[in-house]
Amino acid sequence: MDQSLLLNLYKTALTIRRFEEAAIEQYRVGKIYGYLHPYLGEEAIATGVVAAIRPEDYIVSTHRGHGHSIAKGHDVSLMMAELMGKANGYCKGRGGSMHVADLKLNNLGANGIVGGGIPIATGAGLAIKQKGGDQIVISFLSDGAVNNGIFLESVNLAAIFHLPVIYIIENNGYAAATPVESMNLQNDLSKYSVGFGIPGFTMDGNDAAAIYEAMQEPVARARKKQGPTLIEFKTFRHRGHHVNDPGAYMPQDVLTAWKERDPLLVLKARLAENGVEESKVQEVEQGVGQLINHAVQFALESPEPDAEAFLAEIIEL
Repeated sequence: MDQSLLLNLYKTALTIRRFEEAAIEQYRVGKIYGYLHPYLGEEAIATGVVAAIRPEDYIVSTHRGHGHSIAKGHDVSLMMAELMGKANGYCKGRGGSMHVADLKLNNLGANGIVGGGIPIATGAGLAIKQKGGDQIVISFLSDGAVNNGIFLESVNLAAIFHLPVIYIIENNGYAAATPVESMNLQNDLSKYSVGFGIPGFTMDGNDAAAIYEAMQEPVARARKKQGPTLIEFKTFRHRGHHVNDPGAYMPQDVLTAWKERDPLLVLKARLAENGVEESKVQEVEQGVGQLINHAVQFALESPEPDAEAFLAEIIEL
C-alpha cells in the first residue's frame, strides 16, 4: 500500500485516540459536562471508511461519534470547544459530545438516540437520487441499533429504491452493558442483508488499511446507483459504555486479546512492513500531540455562550 496513504491513516487514527484521551482528561477535571462516549479501540473503522470516500460525500454519526467527525476533517479545536460547551464550538456549544455536526463538511450530525441517524442517512440518500447526484452517504450505527425497527424500515427503503447509502455496523461487543450475543442469534450482523436482497459482509474492524481496501467496491457500487451495502466491522471498545462506566462486565481476557490488536498497533505494523521510516512516524506523532494540546488550550480559552445572543436567535426563528 502507498506509504503516504498509510501515514495519513495512522495520523487520522492517532488524532482520534489522542483527542479522546484529552477529552476524558478534561471531563475528569470538570471542563466537559454531560455524557462522553469514547471511541477508544474503534479508531480503525472511521479512519478506513472515511478515507475511502470523497469530501462531497455525506456521513451520519452516532452518540460515539468523535472519531467519525475527525476522520471527516473536522477541526479538533472547534470540536473540543463544542465538548466544553463554548460559544465557538461547532454547534455554538449547544450540542456537546453527542451532537457534533457541520453541514459544510457534509457531516449531517451525531445523534444521542440509538439508531436515530439511520433514517437521516436514508433520507439524504433519497435526496441525492432525486437530484441526480453521484454522492454517497455513510450511515454509522451501533450493534444495538440493528435491533431497532427503524433500522429494518430504513435499510429496506434504501434497498427497494437503490439508494446510495452504505450502512456501517460498528459492533464493539456491547449495547451499553448488554453483550451482543444476548440480543442476536445471528453471529454476523451483516447477514441481515440477505433479507433486504442487498450485499453485505463482516470483517475485522481493527485494521484501517484493510477497511479502506474493502470499502472500494461498495463505494463504487453506491456511486453507480446500484444500491446500498450492509457492512459489519467487529471491534471492541477499550472502556465502558461511557466515561463513568468502569466496564466491570467486560471479560479482562477478551479485552486484553483485543488490545493486542489495537488499531494503532496494527497500523504501525503495516507502516513497518511497507518500509516507512520511523522518523516519519515520529514526525506524525509529534504533530498530532501538538495539535491536540493546542485544541485543549483553544477550548479552555474560548468564550462561554451568551444567553442574550441565544435568546435573540430564538426570537428571530
